[in-house]
Amino acid sequence: MNILYDDNMPYAKEYFRGLGQALPFTAGALDNTLLANCEALLVRSTTKVDAALLNEAPNLRYVATATAGFNHLSLTDLTARGIHWYSAGGCNARAVAEYVLACLYVLAQRDGFLLSNKTVAVVGVGNVGSTLKSLLQSVGIKVIAYDPPRATRDPAFISAEFSQVLKADIISLHTPLVKDGDFPTEHMFDASVLETLGPQQILINACRGEVLDNAALLALMRKDQSSMPKVILDCWEHEPEIDRELLPYITFASAHTAGHSLEGKARGTDMVYADLCRFLSLPLTLTLEDFLPVFSLSAEQTQKLHDVSASESTQTIVCESIKCMYDIENDDSFFRRYMAKSHSFSELRRNYHVRREWPAAKIAIQNKKAASVLGELGFKLANDSK
Repeated sequence: MNILYDDNMPYAKEYFRGLGQALPFTAGALDNTLLANCEALLVRSTTKVDAALLNEAPNLRYVATATAGFNHLSLTDLTARGIHWYSAGGCNARAVAEYVLACLYVLAQRDGFLLSNKTVAVVGVGNVGSTLKSLLQSVGIKVIAYDPPRATRDPAFISAEFSQVLKADIISLHTPLVKDGDFPTEHMFDASVLETLGPQQILINACRGEVLDNAALLALMRKDQSSMPKVILDCWEHEPEIDRELLPYITFASAHTAGHSLEGKARGTDMVYADLCRFLSLPLTLTLEDFLPVFSLSAEQTQKLHDVSASESTQTIVCESIKCMYDIENDDSFFRRYMAKSHSFSELRRNYHVRREWPAAKIAIQNKKAASVLGELGFKLANDSK
């Protein structure tokens, strides 16, 4: 089988070379001569698979995206041509959930509030929302779960009312982009909804940019920022051509990289590999554990956690532990500096640094309560932390 894979898929060469002739391509520079003979096309969200591309690939039988979202795939065209398609739903769920929690713990420390006293509304309780909900509840944070479409499909799931969402201390968006039907999400948070929120609230968008009306948000912020909630944006309307005038009003900003952990991206590759093997009726011979490198904190980080865990509050210890794995303030600062000089939002995403998920870390924490919280969040605890 002739396979083309995005060169930004971790371990793709190792996964796919045993399944046929596997060649890499760079998003935005897909060679039409390669497409002519391609039978399996493996992409990320930066490659749009539409009728124009399919016209260049007459032998194509299989398309997969190593991402949870699949708005970049024209399902109508794929189905019409009888091409099997697959998306790696849930591959980055933990990474996005960790991003949200990292933002909240840092913001809680910076602004002097107890996260454990807050209520979080999770809007969209699919792979990401369910993971976030589980992590929040595991450490005793109250969650309001809002997902009417899921409630219609799953009798066991009871969705909150939207009015309850708007009263929550923190609102975190994790819906797909749906433009029509009974439950559209495009501009779910438009001017009329945004105006009901207040400065004591936090609004996070880590799903699709169009779920939150960026133009309306900018207009309201310009009018009276003091009456608006704190806003954390990982996803922006019109990516990669985002409205940079929004940046000064955003509390934490990032380049649609909430899900860009090494595990999240590699898990996407692994899931595509598994589905392609099923498509070809081949046995699975590789697993994610075959590739992920061993992770360890630096000596400096280890010493810092040792020092802080003896005397600080539980929230401080948890926050500092999270920052050893991922510091949103660093991403935010870099993003602002980069976007002040460049329009290359896509390039920033492509060259994003390696970030590991919390279960990769093994840490020693003296404070038993903090160690318990970190254990619930997925950190591995060294023996001397017990």
